[in-house]
Amino acid sequence: MFSRCEQVKNVFMKKYLIFIVTSIIFLTSCKTMENVPTTVQSVDLNRYAGKWYEIAAYPQRFEKGCHCTTAEYILTKKKYIRVINRCRKDSVTGNLKVAKGKAFVVPGSNNAKLKVQFFWPFRGDYWILDLASDYSYVVVGDPSRKYLWILARQPKIDPELYSKILEKIREKGYDPSGLVRTVQECQQVR
Repeated sequence: MFSRCEQVKNVFMKKYLIFIVTSIIFLTSCKTMENVPTTVQSVDLNRYAGKWYEIAAYPQRFEKGCHCTTAEYILTKKKYIRVINRCRKDSVTGNLKVAKGKAFVVPGSNNAKLKVQFFWPFRGDYWILDLASDYSYVVVGDPSRKYLWILARQPKIDPELYSKILEKIREKGYDPSGLVRTVQECQQVR
């Protein structure tokens, strides 16, 4: 049987350990919260819907060998946006690869944050980091900064505009040198 002093010591040690663990979690979350990239203020989903061409992206396993990549967003009457990603595999004349998914608006984000799902039940962050006022280009990423895409309404964008977009990406804490330009020399990707 423990003496009264040993019991007090054990209780104190448990509380001290809980305090240390809680402090570490709190401090880690504060650092993470400081480092989170900002999104645009709001997005008009009616204007955002439609076809986008991938201009550049961080290389991802699921896009390996893709050329002429496009993303199409279709508003539905349900509580999600239909997503259809297409690309030509391994060359500009390669087989068409299609991935279909859903995007769900994150409540309270003014449509600037979505969760995209291609395989149930997994959802990934889709944050709109920069968006042209005329909706001619968009920069999409995630808070971990492992994913990043530059999309545009046309298959190519002006080099000067591209440089400005890269500077904005850098300011948000992403590494523009990790971007790979997407080949958009296909006749049509439908």
